[in-house]
Amino acid sequence: MRNFANNHDQVCKWIIMFKDQLNDIDQDDRSSLKKDKVAMNVINKMKKDGEVPKADLSSDKDIKDLAAKLKCLPLTEKNLRMFNNASENRIPSNDRQFSCKDCDKMWWRRVPQRKEVSKCRNCRKKYDPVPYDKMWGIAEFHCHSCDRLFKGFAQMGLSCPCYMCGSPVLPIHILPPRRTRGQRTRNPHSCFGENCYNRREPYIPGLECVHPRSRAKHNYPKVLYPSMLHVSTGSTVATCLSQGSLTQCDLDDLILDDIRESDEDESDSNDS
Repeated sequence: MRNFANNHDQVCKWIIMFKDQLNDIDQDDRSSLKKDKVAMNVINKMKKDGEVPKADLSSDKDIKDLAAKLKCLPLTEKNLRMFNNASENRIPSNDRQFSCKDCDKMWWRRVPQRKEVSKCRNCRKKYDPVPYDKMWGIAEFHCHSCDRLFKGFAQMGLSCPCYMCGSPVLPIHILPPRRTRGQRTRNPHSCFGENCYNRREPYIPGLECVHPRSRAKHNYPKVLYPSMLHVSTGSTVATCLSQGSLTQCDLDDLILDDIRESDEDESDSNDS
């Protein structure tokens, strides 16, 4: 401890790096080390961790039961494709939107096509994705009047005016969040919604604007359409091969984290 000026963090790092050479240290340093409780706790914990036997996967009951079920699967094209995708870590996936009404939170997640489900980080409840015809967020539009493509906040099934000609245009689809969306448009959001912060006249009574700024202005909830609670069927991935090991995985927990979750708070700070 004298050599490290009583810096316990440095001492612990030194023990971890040179634990195999502790037998070669001087008697004074060894006695000083034994008097230090923090250092000895680290050494004892490392010894206990080294004595823990590794689990024998070949005798695992769950794996044996899973292997017995695999023998009963028919050799079909669908099952063969599933085995090949799992063995090569290629799981077909979709980017889906989820929402939690209780927590008033919306997020995106890349989920397996076979079972699209995600868990709210606040309440830990599992949800099905928002239906495609109810999704909202940054939408892509194609105006057939002036043949122009543009983006803006919208919900599927609700029209927005074209920035050029003013014609009402229905969204093609809702875009998942991306870290870089390219150059931002100079055109501010404007729609026919009655509560739009930049309302277009003549507005449509009863039509709600989905832009986060408009909803925050009127203290409306962020969630426009809540996801349905997921009802688990108990199905599992028949085979999930990772680094040569055979494991049984609940599909509800097999969520791909290739894209970062993004809620409406982040979208509001990045988009007009």
